[in-house]
Amino acid sequence: MKTGPTLTAQLVKAADRPGPDLAAPAFLVARVEYPRLDAGPYLDRLDQMGEAALHRVAREAVVDGPLAARVDALNRYLFNELGFFGNRDHYDDPRNSCLNEVLDRRTGIPITLSLVYIEVARRAGLRAEGINFPGHFLVRVRPDLHTDDPEDGFIVDPFHGGAILSEADCRSLLRRHLGDEAAFDPSLLAAATRKPILIRMLLNLKRLYVQMRSFPQARQVTDLLLALTPSSLIELRDRGLLAYHMQDFTAALRDLERFLKLAPQAQLDDEQRAENEQVWEHVKTLKRRVASLN
Repeated sequence: MKTGPTLTAQLVKAADRPGPDLAAPAFLVARVEYPRLDAGPYLDRLDQMGEAALHRVAREAVVDGPLAARVDALNRYLFNELGFFGNRDHYDDPRNSCLNEVLDRRTGIPITLSLVYIEVARRAGLRAEGINFPGHFLVRVRPDLHTDDPEDGFIVDPFHGGAILSEADCRSLLRRHLGDEAAFDPSLLAAATRKPILIRMLLNLKRLYVQMRSFPQARQVTDLLLALTPSSLIELRDRGLLAYHMQDFTAALRDLERFLKLAPQAQLDDEQRAENEQVWEHVKTLKRRVASLN
């Protein structure tokens, strides 16, 4: 019996596909939590939302009218009429990281609400781009489809009801997440491409699954991260540690030995050196365990 491509293969292909689509690969990420998820009805729903938003923009702001009016029309549709909101009370619920659940429940975290915003805006004729801002994902809506001026357009925060942020607001947001010593740089507001956005979504899920001790899901997410970033030593190490927790000692030994072989020992700080020494201890234990199984 023939089987289709694995989730990993599908995500890699979707991440490299030409075009602006973020929704289809985001639904693949959600299949870690919902393996039987059918993205088709949700993509249809996004199309319907985009068409409705286009009518709102045309009726209330004129499609080629001032950008502020078009953004306001889109915001009123998404946040007032449909009621999307940031899930502050249950921020660490894994469902907030799954685009299907965000559409069903109309709540999520900054990155998934931003994805909804970007996909609906695109279908409504607006150019919206993700911003991989530290600690809090944002969106930039540009005045037309052709400008690439980094300062053009509006910075929108879908987690806070589509609030329009100034550079001063962004500086304050950065300090809130990284501390008062955090240095702001305009490059932090650059447009993010599809792959870094997917990686950020996966890192969010991985953190939550580890906190919940849901090691099989965390390991699957790490597999996906390694498929998107094959040279990531941190993900290689973490996959080995997750395999160790799951008592898959052969796989754990393979990943951790490879990590230690590739890790640049000379450039480590004290904390990293201590972490690597702990990995060495795991490897010694694993070698004894694997030998006992043979």
